[in-house]
Amino acid sequence: MKKFISIICALAMFFAMAGCKKQTDITKNTDIVDYSNTSLIGKVTTIDGTVVTLQLGELTEMDMKMPVGQEPGGGNGQMPAMPSDEGGDGNGEFQQLLPEDSDNTMTELPPGEAGGTPPELPSGEGGGMAMGRSMISFTAGDGTATIDLADATVIIENMDGTSNGSMGDITVDDILVVDVDENNVASTVTIKNIPEMEQQMGQPGNSFGGSAEVTQGTSANTINADGTYMDTTYSSTGDDENALRIDGTTVMLEGITVNKESGATSNTENGDFYGMNAALLVTDGANATMNGITVNSSAQNGNGVFSYGEGTVVNISDSVITTTADNSGGIQTTGGGTTNASNLDVTTSGNSSAAIRSDRGGGTVNADGGTYTSNGYNSPAVYSTAAITVKNATLVANNSEALVIEGKNSMALENCVVHGNMSDTMGTSSDINVHNVMIYQSMSGDADVGTSVFSMTGGSLTSNNGDMFYVTNTHCVMMLSGVEIINNEADGYFLLVSGNDASRGWGNAGANGAQVEFTTDGQVIEGDIAVDSISTLTIELTNGSIFNGTLNIIDNEQNGAVVDNNAVVTIDSDCTWNLTGDCAVTSLANYGTINFNGYTITLADGTVLSD
Repeated sequence: MKKFISIICALAMFFAMAGCKKQTDITKNTDIVDYSNTSLIGKVTTIDGTVVTLQLGELTEMDMKMPVGQEPGGGNGQMPAMPSDEGGDGNGEFQQLLPEDSDNTMTELPPGEAGGTPPELPSGEGGGMAMGRSMISFTAGDGTATIDLADATVIIENMDGTSNGSMGDITVDDILVVDVDENNVASTVTIKNIPEMEQQMGQPGNSFGGSAEVTQGTSANTINADGTYMDTTYSSTGDDENALRIDGTTVMLEGITVNKESGATSNTENGDFYGMNAALLVTDGANATMNGITVNSSAQNGNGVFSYGEGTVVNISDSVITTTADNSGGIQTTGGGTTNASNLDVTTSGNSSAAIRSDRGGGTVNADGGTYTSNGYNSPAVYSTAAITVKNATLVANNSEALVIEGKNSMALENCVVHGNMSDTMGTSSDINVHNVMIYQSMSGDADVGTSVFSMTGGSLTSNNGDMFYVTNTHCVMMLSGVEIINNEADGYFLLVSGNDASRGWGNAGANGAQVEFTTDGQVIEGDIAVDSISTLTIELTNGSIFNGTLNIIDNEQNGAVVDNNAVVTIDSDCTWNLTGDCAVTSLANYGTINFNGYTITLADGTVLSD
């Protein structure tokens, strides 16, 4: 039975808009449209600071009766996968960093979380009876509205409810409902969660907006014959269109220019997963060697150089890549592809636009030398859902955390200079934690559940805001060796291992702690470490390492069940722990030196250690 919500919405919009009137802002000599006491429904077309322009339209909802066995999620009573964070499911790990007794598995997750399985439907909606379902879609109209959201409370609609958001969560193509108060000020904006039609009906689909089959759109220029191509410019202004595609062939590209000047994407996740609308897409097992090329993209979801699929290899050196719009990474690798980069100059300016980026299906990325800079929110310098190795490079995130690993994937840095500057208010996850390096599992289905591996040798790691390391809802192996650590946030933890409130779907609140094995090798640690009561941390100081700070077990904020061995510390013979405050750990094996400095260490059995 159809619910003619669309009619109601249309009538409401008609009368609301009919009552709109224009005022004049004398100071600016511009017209201001009065939307007082209305709700605007529209698709975001442009964002300028806090001002958004909407293509107005309506939401339509109808009931669907589905036969038994055809429920959304393939008949098992499960909802479709939650929207992905910027991620993928590469399988790369550095096994040599795992402890010898590790089985490379994380602590068992609560039911419904393993493998990214979404929560089951409420009781009574499955079984042997036909079920009712609501399907929601957005239909664009002819009108537009431009409104400032500076004072609005942002709400994100999730599969399991709603969560608080920020302006940084709003991107082009989002569907918004904007409530405007009597003073013509946007008071509340809701980011709607509207799956593709086939997903709502239980048909194949990877996650919201993504297609199950590879969907790459069209290409303004395609090279599908072996050869060398030099000093040519390839351009695109079309929707869902690559400026240049290398399709299943072996080529050398010298001194070319690729311009993705404009063109909208109809499906952001097809752009993220498969390279639709990217400036330069290499796909279908192609092998492309590029030297001295220039890639410019100003299209939303217009990734710079994209390597997609098993057997596809991109070798790119001494080149410049610039992207300016949202969802537009510098170099992107998905579906098992490989990217080898040398001495690149990569700059991204949009939100959700990591300079080195991967997504669903992961792959392998090796970068040596060069500078990688991101300027947008939610845009780390490196986002890993693959096996990513970076050497001798400068990695800078001016409005985001510097580095992120999601799920069973890895990141190895050697002699890199890394800077992060995550915003307190504009980052996707800043309402949960502000940090410089995040290692987590989003449960979106884009990254396999398993061990995250992070290693950094030499170089420097600078945080301008928040905690240096934040690990949640995953098992993680970490190793630091001879890294200069600079935390410009006086109150930030060096390492926080904890659960989270699950407002973004990162596991179940109270049962989404982390399990971390952390080894230092000739490393100086400055700052405090905290592990919450549902998480575990084993830390071993080796090869002359020095720890200046405290380590404490803190309560889980969601009151989850306490686990054993929260904090296990080993100090090797040539290592030193200088206490800067009282500490509480589960157990301590000290073969080196502890300078208590008047403070104490309390063990789980009640033993108090002091000078």
